[in-house]
Amino acid sequence: MFKFITNKSIWANILAAISLAILLIFLVLQLLGWITNHGEYLTVPGVIGKDYQQSIALLESKGFDVVIQDSVFTDSLSRGVIIKQLPDPSATVKINRTVFITVNRYIPPMVTMPMLEGRSFGFAMELLKRSHLLLGDTAFKPDFMKGTVLEQEFKGYRISPGAKVQWGSRINLVIAGGLMDQETLVPDLIGLTYAEATAQLALLGVNVAGVIGNGLIIDTASAFIYKQNPQPMDEEKRPIFIRSGQLMDLYISSVKILPEDSLQTNNK
Repeated sequence: MFKFITNKSIWANILAAISLAILLIFLVLQLLGWITNHGEYLTVPGVIGKDYQQSIALLESKGFDVVIQDSVFTDSLSRGVIIKQLPDPSATVKINRTVFITVNRYIPPMVTMPMLEGRSFGFAMELLKRSHLLLGDTAFKPDFMKGTVLEQEFKGYRISPGAKVQWGSRINLVIAGGLMDQETLVPDLIGLTYAEATAQLALLGVNVAGVIGNGLIIDTASAFIYKQNPQPMDEEKRPIFIRSGQLMDLYISSVKILPEDSLQTNNK
């Protein structure tokens, strides 16, 4: 073999080596193209907002591998739906590509109960909101620290700060009602939930005389106040005062109705 090579001119050997190298490169590129499915692409289906089991079946039927990258909880979305995917919907990728999905959990996670006792009612409401908890029932006890949370309860029992409760649980509060009977301005309750409004009225010692619903209301505590009687001001825009023991009517709706919306509805 070496004799055959040495019998050729140096240029012939160089050309032969170049040809062999080109052939090898061509074969390697063809092999890589076959291994990586060069030129074969798929469009990623959009599965955000869809049930994750059905989405996995759809993606796998299209030739994708699927990996659940994370599971989080968002109470504004349906349980078990896809909230994020990578690659993005309608992206063009090579076949056998892996699609990573993030799923909204079926079971709400556990959250930490905050310290509400000793806080003002308004600040306690903010802490509940930050902790993804809801206001349950409110009770009032005579105490000079009016408007301060005295006790926090869950399902009828006192719950300690740091305890774990499920996301969205309702926390009952015992609030100091004060010791003095005095006249105060009628509070503006429009836009508050029924639970929040009745809690404010209880702080003032004002009782709810009647609750008038607008349409179908499933959860009264979460319904919104769109009208009240008495109102904070009279027709001449003078503030109205109220005393402990007086009564107030509340008008509630399952959706928040702004005062201008009510006015427009009445004018039609």
